[in-house]
Amino acid sequence: MAPSLFEKVNTLISANLHAIVDNALANNSVQVMDEYIRQVERNLEALEDQAATVGGTVKTLKRKYEEFAAQAEKLDRDIDTLVLKNKNDLAAAAQAELNTKQQLSQEYYEQWQEQDRQYQAMLDMRLKLEARLTTIKQEREHLRSLIELTEAKKVTTKTIKSLDSLANVGDEQITSLADTIRSNLDKEDARLDIATKNISEQIEETVRGGEIERQLEERRKRLLGASGSGEASSQ
Repeated sequence: MAPSLFEKVNTLISANLHAIVDNALANNSVQVMDEYIRQVERNLEALEDQAATVGGTVKTLKRKYEEFAAQAEKLDRDIDTLVLKNKNDLAAAAQAELNTKQQLSQEYYEQWQEQDRQYQAMLDMRLKLEARLTTIKQEREHLRSLIELTEAKKVTTKTIKSLDSLANVGDEQITSLADTIRSNLDKEDARLDIATKNISEQIEETVRGGEIERQLEERRKRLLGASGSGEASSQ
C-alpha cells in the first residue's frame, strides 16, 4: 500500500537533518541534500493543493450549517406563533420540519468541525515543512562551502564520517563551520518542538473557546427570552 501524502510529509518533517548532512559530508557531495529538497518541494506543493481543497470544503460546510441553523431558528419562532394562535396542525408540521433542519444543522456542524481540524493540521504541517526546507537550503550552502574548504585543505574524505569527526580535525576555520552547521540544525529541531506544542495548544484553545462562546450565546438567548416572557406577563 502506497504511503499517503500525510505519511510522506510526516516522514520529511521528522527526518534527521544531522544524518542527512553527515551523509552528504561522507560522500563529499550535496546530492543527498538536493534529493531531500526536491522531495520536500514536491510534497509541499501537493500539501498546499490538498489544503486548499479541504479549506474550501470547510467554508462550504460552515455556510450550510449557518443556513440550516438560521432556518431552524426562524421555524422555532414561527411554531411559537402558530401554537399561540391554536394552529395545531400547522404547528405540528412545522415542528417536524424543525426537527429535520436541526438534525441537518447538527450534522453539518460536526462535519464542519472535523474538516476544520484536518485543515488546521494541514496548515500546521505546511509551516513545519517550509521551516525544514528553509533550514536544509541554508545548510546546503554551508556544507558546499565546507566541502570546498576541506578539499582545499587536502583533508581526505575517507576520514570524514560526520560533523563530530570533522570538528576534531583541528583546523579552526573548518571546526567553526562544522559547529555552525550543527548549531543551526539544533535550533531548527528546537523550533519544530516549540511549533508543535504551540499550534496544538492553539487549536485546542480555539475549539474549547468556540464551544464556550456557543454555550454562552444559548444562555443569553434563553435569559432574554425569559425576560421577555416576564415582561409580557406583567402587562
